[in-house]
Amino acid sequence: MKDRVRMMKQEQTVNGYHGANLRRRARYGLVFLILILAFVLITVWNINTGNVDISLPNILRIIFFQEGTKDEINIVWKIRLPRILMAAILGGALSLSGFLLQTFFENPIAGPFVLGISSGAKMIVALVMIVVIGKYGSVSSYGLIVAAFFGSLIVTGFILACSRYVKNMAGLLVAGIMVGYICSAVTDFVITFADDSNIVNLHSWSMGSFSGMNWSNVQVAFLVVGISVVLVFSLSKPIGAFQLGEAYAQSMGVNVKCFRVWLILLSSILSATVTAFAGPISFVGIAVPFLVKRALHTARPLAVIPAAFMGGAVFCMLCDLIARMAFAPTELRISTVTSIFGAPIVIFMLIRKQKL
Repeated sequence: MKDRVRMMKQEQTVNGYHGANLRRRARYGLVFLILILAFVLITVWNINTGNVDISLPNILRIIFFQEGTKDEINIVWKIRLPRILMAAILGGALSLSGFLLQTFFENPIAGPFVLGISSGAKMIVALVMIVVIGKYGSVSSYGLIVAAFFGSLIVTGFILACSRYVKNMAGLLVAGIMVGYICSAVTDFVITFADDSNIVNLHSWSMGSFSGMNWSNVQVAFLVVGISVVLVFSLSKPIGAFQLGEAYAQSMGVNVKCFRVWLILLSSILSATVTAFAGPISFVGIAVPFLVKRALHTARPLAVIPAAFMGGAVFCMLCDLIARMAFAPTELRISTVTSIFGAPIVIFMLIRKQKL
C-alpha cells in the first residue's frame, strides 16, 4: 500500500513537471508568435504609410518582383525599406545592450542611455565627425562605430571606477546621469563652434533619427550587430549561471572576470552601433527587456535574448512610425517618442521595486 502511494505521488510530480513545461513552452510560443506578427504588421504599415500611399498588393509586387512604377519602386527600395530595417536592427541591438548591462550590474534599471554610455558615444562621434569631415569630407560607417565604441568604453570605465566607491546602485545611476549631462554639454559646445556644413549633419544626427538610411548602412549594421548577437548567444549559459549569483557562476566553472569583460564589450559595441547611425535613443534598453521578461515569465537567456531583440525591433519600428506620421510633415526626434512610452515603464519598475 505504501509503495503504491509513493508511486502515485511520484507520478503526480512527474505529470506536474510535464504540465508546467508544456505551459511554459506554450507561453514562449505565444510571445514569439505575437512578436513575429507585430513585426510583419508594422513593417507593412511603415511601407504603406507616408506622403505617397502604396497599397498592399503593390508593396508585395515591388518587394518580391520589383514590379510597379519607377517612383513607387524608388520610394520602397531606396527610402522606406532601408529605414525600416535599420530601425529594426538598431532597436534590437539597443534592447540587447540594455539586457547585458542589467545582467552586469544586476539591476533592471541599468541601460546605455541612463548610465550615460550613449552620451559618451555621441560625444566622441561628434568630435570625430568634425575633425574627419573637416579634413577629408566624409567618414566611413565603421569609423563612426569605432569612435562610438571608444566613447562608450570611456563612460563605462568611469562608471566601473565609481562602482568601487559607490556601492548603492541608485548613487551609481545618478553618477551615470551626471556623466551623460557632461558629455551632452561637451557635444553641444562642439556643435556650437563647428563649421556650418558640419552643423547640419551633427544637429540632425544628435537629435536621434532613423531618417536618411541607405543599404550601405544596413549592411554594416547587420554585419556588426549580427556578429554581436551570435556572441551574446554563445554566452547564454554563463549569463544564466551569473543570474543565480557570482558564487554559483564560479562553482559552474565560469571565469567571472573574463565574462564581465565580454558583457561590457558586447553591450558597448551594440549601443555604439546604434549611436553611430541613429544618435542617442532613450529608454529602449530598459523598458523592452523588462516587458519581455514579464511576458515570458522568465529571465532565461535562451528565451530572453531573441525575444528582447525582436521586442526592441518592434518597439523602435512603431516609435519611428509615430515620429514620422504623428505631426507630418514635421518629424519628431525618435527619443521623444521612445521617452513617451519608455519613461512610464521605468517609473513603474521603480515603484514596483520599492514595494518589493
